[in-house]
Amino acid sequence: MSDIIQLLPDHVANQIAAGEVVQRPASVIKELLENAIDAQATRIQVVIKDAGKTQIQVVDNGLGMSLTDARMSFERHATSKIKSAEDLFSLTTKGFRGEALASIAAIAHVELKTKDKESEVGTFIKIEGSEVTSQEACVTPQGTSISVKNLFYNIPARRNFLKSDAVETRHIIDEFQRVALAHPQIAFDLFHNGSELFKLPETNFRQRITNIFGGKTNEKLVPVTEETELVEISGFVGKPEFAKKSRGEQFFFVNTRFIKSPYLNHAVTAAFDGLLKEKSYPSYFLYLKVDPRSIDINIHPTKTEIKFDDEHALYAILRSAIKHSLGQFNVAPVLDFERDANLDTPYNYKNKEASVPGVEVDRNFNPFQEDSGRNNPGVFKKEPAARWESLYSGMQDEPVNKEEINQIEFESEEVTGSLFDSSEAEPEKSTFQLQKKYIVSTLKSGILVIDQHRAHTRILYEELLKNITVSAAVSQQLLFPLKLQFSSHEMEMLGEIKESLEQTGFVFSSLERDSVEISGIPPLISESEVEMLLEQLLSDLENEVPDNGFSQTDLLARSLAKGMAVKSGMLLNNTEQQHIVNRLFACKEPSLSPSNRSVFVTLTVDELDKKFM
Repeated sequence: MSDIIQLLPDHVANQIAAGEVVQRPASVIKELLENAIDAQATRIQVVIKDAGKTQIQVVDNGLGMSLTDARMSFERHATSKIKSAEDLFSLTTKGFRGEALASIAAIAHVELKTKDKESEVGTFIKIEGSEVTSQEACVTPQGTSISVKNLFYNIPARRNFLKSDAVETRHIIDEFQRVALAHPQIAFDLFHNGSELFKLPETNFRQRITNIFGGKTNEKLVPVTEETELVEISGFVGKPEFAKKSRGEQFFFVNTRFIKSPYLNHAVTAAFDGLLKEKSYPSYFLYLKVDPRSIDINIHPTKTEIKFDDEHALYAILRSAIKHSLGQFNVAPVLDFERDANLDTPYNYKNKEASVPGVEVDRNFNPFQEDSGRNNPGVFKKEPAARWESLYSGMQDEPVNKEEINQIEFESEEVTGSLFDSSEAEPEKSTFQLQKKYIVSTLKSGILVIDQHRAHTRILYEELLKNITVSAAVSQQLLFPLKLQFSSHEMEMLGEIKESLEQTGFVFSSLERDSVEISGIPPLISESEVEMLLEQLLSDLENEVPDNGFSQTDLLARSLAKGMAVKSGMLLNNTEQQHIVNRLFACKEPSLSPSNRSVFVTLTVDELDKKFM
């Protein structure tokens, strides 16, 4: 039998490694950013074109590389971060596996410009599919510039698996934000297709969070600090009232490395127990510093999962630290620099006792005597009503017309506002509400039970789809425009769907980098619901990531309908119940909600008869 085991060629091995290291353009950016940080850069610039499919360029002002190091950096398992196996147990750097540049060069066209402090000129290397096609000296500032073009050019199957530009850009922004949050002492810039997405100056942790997620984020943060022998915890959690419907703003950093840990996430959620609304998630930006020898980083190719030696103790410390911070937040006053200082109580009133006000009553006061109280200046004097008879002048001269009196309309004190327009005549009651959740109506063949939330969602969904695609909806103008704050990433998504939202009834008076001003809203929602509705919509868009215009329109209509529809537990009068029933059966697909769930069930007389057998 002939030998069948053989060594793989280097370019094949590199492509296999690339499958682990490079999943999409965001993976390339993560690896290159980590290399720049390990090179002690203080300013890093990222430039991408077509969501990284055409070009990714990362420029830093770090230590740079010599000619030999520049060539060695593209070899497999070549790294400057570790020298022996023992170093794996005390890692303080990022890219220690030595596969990143070799894997990237195997599946793309790479151009490297680098220069260290000692060299007079830099080095320019051009690689295509692991093969060095050009190497020469060049003029370049100290640091490194790596340009990755035509990703997956030699693996078309992998390139076909990439999503749309919008989806890939969101993944790039996610990776960029994770690295930027972990290193606030480094300045970062991100450009996409010539436009600036982020310009983050060198700053502290709190300001970096605010720069990324918007100015309003600062007032939502509660500081968390704890120092023990096992771990040092610092960072911030969001106030419970600002909890979001998505998990977007949840970040753990261990020794300045972003990680994902469901176990530690549960510790944070447990600390918020009883403080959050249903299906709401707290924001947190937590930095953990532990002994490098107590963790194992190399258990996952992307190094986003870590094995801790003592997870249970870490869980308890993290949970108690957050609980303590939330307790302090509830007790401690908040500094408000916009308050009016004139309303403060003066310090000299601190120990002054309250004086009981004296009440003087003139029992001899007669309002019909002109000189009443004149001799007592301390007593209130009421001026007599002068010529009060003139108020009734002319009343006796004109005869009273009874018909005119009967035609006078009085304002009703009864509150008649309802969710739907009600007709003048009260319709015959043929429906009733069960548990404030179901609408029950009768049929010839039995009973009809309708889920009020799903039914109203279906009605609004078809109406919104019609408004977006065919005709614009009416808008309810606000007396005072509503200004909402969002992160730059969310504002970018809002800009993409702005036109569709305007078709549903929203009116945007301005759309800035981190805020939006709304001057008109759809009639079916109240002003207080707008922010929550838009947050839910952006969360749905981010999680379901539609690839084309039609699915985006469908998702937009589904998300808005879900937020605007009447909720389970809401009391409806008979007119509103009838309105939902009539509108539901005028829909094209009344039996299913937009999320493909049953809207109603029927119970026939035969089925009822069987229950009594």
